[in-house]
Amino acid sequence: MTEPRHVIVVDLGYGDAGKGTIVDWLCATRPVSTVIRFNGGAQAAHNVVTPDGRHHTFAQFGSGTLHGVRTHLSRFMMVDPLALAAEAGHLVQLGVAAPFELLTVDRRALLTTPWHRAANRRRETARGGDRHGSCGMGVGETAAFALAHPDLAVRAGDTDSPVALVRKLAAVRDALTAELGPLDAPPVAAVAETFQAFGTAVRLVSSSRQALSGPCVFEGAQGVLLDEWRGWHPYTTWSTTTFDNAETLLAEDGDSDALRLGVVRTYTTRHGAGPLVTEDPQLTAALPERHNGHGPWQGAWRAGHFDAVAHRYAVEVCGGVDALAVTHTDAAEHHALKMCLSYGRLDRIAPGERGDLAYQEKLTQTLSTATPVYTGLGDVAEVLGVPVAVTSSGPTCADKKQWATRSR
Repeated sequence: MTEPRHVIVVDLGYGDAGKGTIVDWLCATRPVSTVIRFNGGAQAAHNVVTPDGRHHTFAQFGSGTLHGVRTHLSRFMMVDPLALAAEAGHLVQLGVAAPFELLTVDRRALLTTPWHRAANRRRETARGGDRHGSCGMGVGETAAFALAHPDLAVRAGDTDSPVALVRKLAAVRDALTAELGPLDAPPVAAVAETFQAFGTAVRLVSSSRQALSGPCVFEGAQGVLLDEWRGWHPYTTWSTTTFDNAETLLAEDGDSDALRLGVVRTYTTRHGAGPLVTEDPQLTAALPERHNGHGPWQGAWRAGHFDAVAHRYAVEVCGGVDALAVTHTDAAEHHALKMCLSYGRLDRIAPGERGDLAYQEKLTQTLSTATPVYTGLGDVAEVLGVPVAVTSSGPTCADKKQWATRSR
């Protein structure tokens, strides 16, 4: 009887359920050689607090870094070298001597440029009151540009070739400024110099195979209810937030020995625009988020009661999860939390065909007018049909309680 070799950590809500603190705990309590990032980019914000009071918001480095665990940015990541340098600087202040020495990056990973970021903010501003809740970091813009111009998209491996790098950066600048007008970004030569420094500082690799040689934790970003194909369109992220990317990497290595761990809070939150059926302004006021305030791009932090209907949908479109990590159990001890088991006559959100955004938009319209039906806060494991493996009553790894793990 052995535990699975790897753990895949995925948020079953709208993000911010506590993936970072769970990854930190996993790295503190079991042998982990590498944390593998498999979706999203610099817009992730995984807060980790150590028992001695240090705090870091992990965006691109894995949330096990303060334990000395290596990070691998897979080909599914959109890497922002400028944001990565700033994050590394803060990690040095926290006592991580050489953060870049802990990092490997797949050569095929897309790079987010200052023009992507500026274009993202320009489009979101133009939406006025119909903003999508973007973080304004240019991640979606990076993905969209790569789909429209696959030969011009800047990838990590391009930093090896100064000529190719400058040509592609200029192409990004020219294409986006032609579409949107002048954008607030540095000159191409300055960006190229910084990106080359990034390519020198990290170790570029051609696959995730070496990272998978030891036990890994796969750290997801955002949440299933924000998934590019399964979330409430258009209030989604340009990223696959389910287990799919992680399992693709494992399958390429001939390995399927991973625990699918879904993370939920005892209440449901959303940062930014989009449906939140159980939203309760009184709960938002009663449960302020220390590290998630009102963002200039993302908008307001919002809280509501536990939405079992939406979380059951997340479990279903993921193809099931093996175990749950339930965070913020201390909130349940101090507040009258409730649970929503149905929306009026609707007790199940039926998944559509993957990629059918018209169907997802209809779901958005349905959920925007749905009325929650509440009970008292019940057993999360029972309502989702998934056993709880760990609970969290505070921000540090010392505040976790392990309940069970799947054995074989």
